[in-house]
Amino acid sequence: MTIREMCDAFDVTPRTLRFYESKELLFPVREGQRRLFTRRDRARLTLILRGKRFGFSLEDIRQLLDLYGSGEGQQVQLARTLEVARSRLDTLQRQHRELGEAIADLTQEIGWGEDKLAEAEAKPAA
Repeated sequence: MTIREMCDAFDVTPRTLRFYESKELLFPVREGQRRLFTRRDRARLTLILRGKRFGFSLEDIRQLLDLYGSGEGQQVQLARTLEVARSRLDTLQRQHRELGEAIADLTQEIGWGEDKLAEAEAKPAA
């Protein structure tokens, strides 16, 4: 696929593809000025985008992709992927709890402020 076809297929920008290439996550074939992306690149981009959606760092993604290409087998890659995924899930669950607490606190403060404003508006002008 050309860079334009990859952009259209994955809803990314050319800059994104060049960035992933510079980070050695994608390895398109070069024909002069053209980049041609292989089936392997398409599979890797799918995994990169999924990893980014989950909040994995690019370094984590690169390491996981490198394990796949290392010949150590899927068991090693799967074990490492599960380790990274569990760590990320723990982080997301902690952030979710903290966000819930912040929402509850802010809701309470807004209620207090609305009550005070209503009291002030209900008082007759002196």
